[in-house]
Amino acid sequence: MKVFLTACCSLLLLVACGGEKNATTVSFKVYGNCGMCEKTIEGSLEKEGIYFADWDKETKMIEIRYDSVQLAQEDLHQIIAASGYDTELARSSDEAYSDLHECCQYERPM
Repeated sequence: MKVFLTACCSLLLLVACGGEKNATTVSFKVYGNCGMCEKTIEGSLEKEGIYFADWDKETKMIEIRYDSVQLAQEDLHQIIAASGYDTELARSSDEAYSDLHECCQYERPM
């Protein structure tokens, strides 16, 4: 029984760790204001090939762990911009920005 449980635990560990193949972690600035912004920004990144996303509303920095074979860093910027938020490399469309809740309409960089 011990051998069986050990084998099962080992298999689960391999499956859990194997899901983040080619994982790369990046950080960059994303403009936003509040907890609702955080939910929208992080929610926009709930896609295949993105393993983790955490945006800090104080520093305006996001940390993302993703599959660098499936996605390029520029793709991450475009995904976030499509949800209405400007990043260091991508500007959201005026339409997507104006669709944000009033409290989420941050001061846009030039």
